[in-house]
Amino acid sequence: MNFSSLDIYCIAIGGTGMAPLACLLQEQGHRVRGVDNPLYPPMSTLLEAAGIEPLVGYDSEHLASSPRPDLVIVGNAVPRHNPEAQAVETLQLPRLSMPQAVARFFLSGRQPLVVAGTHGKTTTTSIAAWVYESAGANPGYFIGGVSRNLDRSFQIGSGPRFIIEGDEYNASYFDRGPKFLHYQPQTVILTSVEYDHADLYPDHQTLMEAYRSLVRLLPPDGLLVACGDSVDVRKVAEAATCRVIFYGLEATNDVGPRSAVEYGPQGSRWTMAQPGGEDFELSLQVPGDHNVSNALAVWAVANHDGLAPSVVRRALAEFEGSRRRLEELGERGGVTVIDDFAHHPTAVEKSLGGLRRAYPDRRLIALFEPRSLTAGRSFFFDAYRRAFSEADVVMLAPIFHHGRIDQRERLDVAALLSELQAAGVTAMSSSSIDHLMAEAVALARPGDVLVTMSSGSFEGLPSRLLAALEDRSGKNF
Repeated sequence: MNFSSLDIYCIAIGGTGMAPLACLLQEQGHRVRGVDNPLYPPMSTLLEAAGIEPLVGYDSEHLASSPRPDLVIVGNAVPRHNPEAQAVETLQLPRLSMPQAVARFFLSGRQPLVVAGTHGKTTTTSIAAWVYESAGANPGYFIGGVSRNLDRSFQIGSGPRFIIEGDEYNASYFDRGPKFLHYQPQTVILTSVEYDHADLYPDHQTLMEAYRSLVRLLPPDGLLVACGDSVDVRKVAEAATCRVIFYGLEATNDVGPRSAVEYGPQGSRWTMAQPGGEDFELSLQVPGDHNVSNALAVWAVANHDGLAPSVVRRALAEFEGSRRRLEELGERGGVTVIDDFAHHPTAVEKSLGGLRRAYPDRRLIALFEPRSLTAGRSFFFDAYRRAFSEADVVMLAPIFHHGRIDQRERLDVAALLSELQAAGVTAMSSSSIDHLMAEAVALARPGDVLVTMSSGSFEGLPSRLLAALEDRSGKNF
């Protein structure tokens, strides 16, 4: 197939991965069009800036009418029964999943750095893209979130590296394997291996095997940079036939702090030991030991690639974080509001632990939405109990997929609240997100830190909280 100038049609073009891909393809010189339900910022504005105006509403006639596209790219949110997906099959149009398209159009001739793991993918990919961009390496990158340092979450670049977030979720209804298996890794950062996505992986061993499949794709001259603090990451790393560098906070790793990490409101600071050279003091603005670990992973890859340590050091110090990853949105009436994507209990625990270090003398209020099919299940009960013990107050929104999870498998919210209260944590649930917001605003007092935690939009709760707190302070509450 000639890729010089194709007519490419994207089904579900407004997805968080599909919209950036559409923009990249447009920059590459293709004619890009597509369809979705009504779109809103930031994806609607992203496509508009690229000159792409999507059709609204799925209709098989969009594909049957002339001109028919040379290629159709199907997002992973599109079900088999979607009328346009069915039209693609009926008309026998060439089709690709999103990761297949990324690989075919952008990874050939590059050195892909794939960032994979249950937690930390977006932040670590953002750090890596910023470090390589700061070093003048002009990398390509494709990030599943928005970095505060970069103008966009995607770039074709002209340097050898293409840095990409490697998602373990399935690629599409016709391409059921993990997305990351398409990304032709030359280097992999593996941040963590914990059970997630119960709708796709029946047990932890199945998920472990998916990560082993990724590691086995590395060529003999490739590199695996793996978090050695995790026993399961070390087990997965045994599948590698290339060099392995272990990083982490524990002393048994190849790359780690020489000194204890100092935490404070301004972030983290530690000393790095350089074999055969001088030690470096590194600092990071974003809170949490998990982010120190993410920075160590990027340090290891950058050092392997020969980037100047002084440049990497400066870039890490300048990194401001990613949107929706412990993102401080503002302060109203003395109350700080932070938005976080955490939903898996380990991520919740690490995020709350990082906030506890960053704001040691302030009351920490966690507003949590069990959004994913995994977050609403009972097998994470004990893990959530431990995770939320880091907060002073826990406020739970309704289980998003309540009706899709069998009652026997559903998280027992009442029991969780009872155990948290017995452990000294003020805990409550709400019948709706509107009710949750009203309760949070009524409860909040100057000096508090409110953190919203959800893998979805949370119905705009973070920005709504800021507005309500501002309104309250204006009335001299």
